[in-house]
Amino acid sequence: MRFADHSVLTFLDAIASPDPTPGGGTAAAVGGAIGVSLLMMVGGLGKTRRNTDAERVRLNETRASLVNVRDRLLTLADTDTAAYNTVTAAYRLPKGSDEEKAARREAIQRAMQAATDAPLETLRAVAEAMAHARAVAELGNPSAASDVRVALELLEAAGAGASANVEINLTALQDDAFRKAAASTTIELSNQLTEHSAAARATLTPAR
Repeated sequence: MRFADHSVLTFLDAIASPDPTPGGGTAAAVGGAIGVSLLMMVGGLGKTRRNTDAERVRLNETRASLVNVRDRLLTLADTDTAAYNTVTAAYRLPKGSDEEKAARREAIQRAMQAATDAPLETLRAVAEAMAHARAVAELGNPSAASDVRVALELLEAAGAGASANVEINLTALQDDAFRKAAASTTIELSNQLTEHSAAARATLTPAR
């Protein structure tokens, strides 16, 4: 069953269990999806900031784009758990002979790369969502300003969580080219996330 098909309580129980999965990477993806959903809600409200047709068209376009981002994040919640399970399985491979040890090392490295790609893609999706957040903050109903703020906080937390998972996984990787590329991309996406968040907050006006 996909995590998206769980009840809220079932998902929380899964997170709270002693099992290593689902863990922080999955939680970050789902948290990001919740933040995106809040932006979608504000973008779909009947009233916009100035109630102009142009604002409604822009918000409808933004909302449509956010649907795709939310779906990606929900898929990544499953991807992250599956990737970590593969890492665990790789570490459990036999290591009695030199051949088995070599095969095990290669399997671990492959699995760790996949486990790094998953949160990196989560960070990419969250950064994309935050790029759309400015339009929602600028054009959405001012009465929903607190909802937008919660969305921004969730997206920032999701991005930070995804970055943390990438960074910890990089320490176990031996491929210098992969490690450097992933680290560079993480920094770039994190900077984009911060810039988009600041822009959204700057245009956010509370209800009067």
